[in-house]
Amino acid sequence: MNKPDPIPARLAALKSMSVTQLKSEWQTIFDTAAPNNSRAFLETRLAYRIQELTYGGPDHQTRRMLDLLADEVGGTLTRKSQIADPRNPVVGTRLIREWNGVEHTITVLRDGFEWQGRPYKSLSAIARAITGTRWNGYRFFGLRERKRGND
Repeated sequence: MNKPDPIPARLAALKSMSVTQLKSEWQTIFDTAAPNNSRAFLETRLAYRIQELTYGGPDHQTRRMLDLLADEVGGTLTRKSQIADPRNPVVGTRLIREWNGVEHTITVLRDGFEWQGRPYKSLSAIARAITGTRWNGYRFFGLRERKRGND
């Protein structure tokens, strides 16, 4: 037999708590003194944390995307392509690809990539410059697995 989920009742109880009780709950859950914020802040943050501890929080990729969105809203990030494509490697990463016996090294920049001292906006543009044909840049540099057919 399934037990009823106690979390909805616990969340509803937050609404009826005094600010002093909310701060006490904060101390219990976060193991730190509650900030001097509004009642609404304490309620919403406590509700989130209670659910996070019970059901689990967002995965690493979701947290990274949320951080990027927060940076963009705060004006510290202007490059939307980082948010649109989480496959982009970390800035400073060097990608090495051998093509027709020649080793090519690409450096990941904040606003694109560098190959042979020239900046590029995409890995696909570099792959095309290397091979002379159109390629998915992520596939060419091994950042995306090849789709498998029905074997």
